[in-house]
Formats: sequence, C-alpha cells, structure tokens
Amino acid sequence: QVQLVESGGGLVQAGGSLRLSCAASGRTFSNYAMGWFRQAPGKEREFAATITWNGRVTYYADSVKGRFTISRDNAKNTVYLQMNSLKPEDTAVYYCAAAGGSWYYTAPGEYDAWGQGTQVTVSS
Repeated sequence: QVQLVESGGGLVQAGGSLRLSCAASGRTFSNYAMGWFRQAPGKEREFAATITWNGRVTYYADSVKGRFTISRDNAKNTVYLQMNSLKPEDTAVYYCAAAGGSWYYTAPGEYDAWGQGTQVTVSS
C-alpha cells in the first residue's frame, strides 16, 4: 500500500494561486495513476484532476479546467496541483489519491489509497 501526505494548503484571496504537493512512500510511485479530489463542507467528495503513471495524460473536471494543472515527478515520488485564479467556491479539503493501473481515473472508488487532506480556503 502506498502512503500519501499532502501539503501546501492555506488561506488565499480570490484570484490568487496555491500549489499543493502530495508525497508518496511505501510502494513504487510510478506504478500508480494519481488524482486530486476535494470536499467542501456538507458536500460529497468530488473529482478535480488526474494524471497517468507516466505523466503523459491528464484530465480535469470542468470546474477547474484551465485554472488547475496536475503534474508529477516520479523521481521525487510527488504529485502536484498548481491552482491559479482561485475562486471562493474552490474552498475545500483537497485529497490526493493513488490508483493502480495504466490509465487515469475519475471515480473515488477506483483509488486504492488516500492522503489525510489539506485545507484550501479562498476568501472573496
């Protein structure tokens, strides 16, 4: 089982940027597709972005497309989420997740491991 630890969350004004990081340990990181999900208070966890094991293919939710960028560095066992032009509705706890497989995945049930989450708060 891979272990995941997120960092980089915080408080930012609308229009600002944050970069989240997710460090993996325990198993071969490059064996996993990675994803970022988020959960706002009172709402279900929702998909934000995903990337294949080799970083060649990415896919985004419509709500973040054009503003967020997912990337990974397999040498550092880390996946990133660069978030630009942040909006108050982006406020949520952000989770990274790992899925064993050769493609990318958008459903929470397809993921095998989850981090503890990092809070992102965007003020208006």
